[in-house]
Amino acid sequence: MRAWLLTNTAYGTWLPGDPRGSVTSVRDMREEDEPAPSRFEHDAPGESYEDPLPGLRRSAIEKMNGPPIYLNLDKALAVLAQFQETATIRKWTLKAVAIMANHFHLVVTTEDDPSPKKILADFKAYASRVLNRRHGQPPSETWWTTNGSKRKLRNEQALADAIHYVLYNQPYPWPSGAQNLGASSNHAYTLASGSAQNLASRER
Repeated sequence: MRAWLLTNTAYGTWLPGDPRGSVTSVRDMREEDEPAPSRFEHDAPGESYEDPLPGLRRSAIEKMNGPPIYLNLDKALAVLAQFQETATIRKWTLKAVAIMANHFHLVVTTEDDPSPKKILADFKAYASRVLNRRHGQPPSETWWTTNGSKRKLRNEQALADAIHYVLYNQPYPWPSGAQNLGASSNHAYTLASGSAQNLASRER
């Protein structure tokens, strides 16, 4: 069995160099990093983001092909349903899902050994088809940031930690019965494997 924590942002909502920090391949090293000639990507759950990089952010903004995309509750539920369908068709198991206005997390296990790049690409592609059918293609012609984070979970403890992180450590759960939540809504929809229960129905 292979297990992965997959993360992707909605288009334009969390750019490289963002003041909030970002998961970005950079040549700079942190003090605790071992010396090495290669770039570093700090994408482990709970690890701090890279410091703001204003020049990198300005460059990213200039290259944008449309406004940032935020998922309201209707879109988030459509994406969630499609994630479940994609996993069923591909014979993958979704252990946990969190969909927020500006990004999503998936914990997925597979019996075979497909590329994590393909796993994430399939989830994004089929979700995009549903969103395009219901809402039309966005000006950017994409709903998602290119690539995304693909972290291998190497043992049962890493898998358990990732599931807990996705289900309970997201800062913004959707409230139960929420309607038409958009860019200003600090909420997420989370799901446990095999359940349609909203596990994050409480507000914080």
